[in-house]
Amino acid sequence: MSAAVPPTAAVPTAVSPARPARRPRRRIRPRTRAARWLLGALAVVVALVWAFPIYWMVSSAFLPTARLRTPEPTFFPFDGTLANFRQVLTDGSFYASFRVSLAVTGLTLVFAVLFAFVAALAISRFRFRGRKAFIVTVLVVQMIPAEGLFISQYAVLDDWGLVNSVLGLTIVYVAAILPFTIWMLRGFVNGVPIELEEAAMVDGLSRTRAFFRITFPLLAPGLVASGVYGFLQAWNEYTLALVVMTDPGERTLPLWLQGLVEANRATDWGVVMAGATLIAVPVIAFFLLVQKRMSAGLVAGAVKG
Repeated sequence: MSAAVPPTAAVPTAVSPARPARRPRRRIRPRTRAARWLLGALAVVVALVWAFPIYWMVSSAFLPTARLRTPEPTFFPFDGTLANFRQVLTDGSFYASFRVSLAVTGLTLVFAVLFAFVAALAISRFRFRGRKAFIVTVLVVQMIPAEGLFISQYAVLDDWGLVNSVLGLTIVYVAAILPFTIWMLRGFVNGVPIELEEAAMVDGLSRTRAFFRITFPLLAPGLVASGVYGFLQAWNEYTLALVVMTDPGERTLPLWLQGLVEANRATDWGVVMAGATLIAVPVIAFFLLVQKRMSAGLVAGAVKG
């Protein structure tokens, strides 16, 4: 008899792990051409609505008052004249008001940015007694309406003999602009890591040199933005100047423009529009000058960070 052959043992086969099922990718549908055209048209309409009052001011500055009083509007002053600008530029009070506004705005810009910068560094980089109380005080002062402080501000300036003076109006402007400027710069200071200064100090720099060589260039966009805000607020402010500058010979440009409106019973709107256009020119020039430096500072800060 032949020997019985034992059954062959089953060899276990390696089972490959199951692959996780792939989730179906969401297809991002590209914007259709019609949607892009619609968004572009909407942006153009918004830009035109925003720019139309400025265009109307400049256009009316070249038209005589008789043309402005007609029922039919003149959108394109092809036959305009420079008589309105000549009348403004030959007015001696315009140059006096321009000098007052320029002096007040320049002093306000320097002191507001300087004080706000120091205060923002103090509450962002240091821990001291009364820090939270100082922050709350800045918030509370910012919430107080400017009209609620007119009487007290005028009384203080009158006691100091600073009514109808550039210094007195500068003090009031700095006090009004400072709270918001502190909060604006505080955000920029908090955005710069303190580790950058510490790394520079490890390399051998002192705290002061590390701040001015590392941190200060990164804060340039914040300083420029604060400067733009302070310039616009001081140059165009009307109510505080109306309270402090009661002397007709010490008026700012907004007060001069108001006096130009009230000079005659029948307002010469062409001259008024010409004066408003001339007042807006320094603001536009300042913004165009600072915009390039603001963009350069933002790019430099991104590269260094």
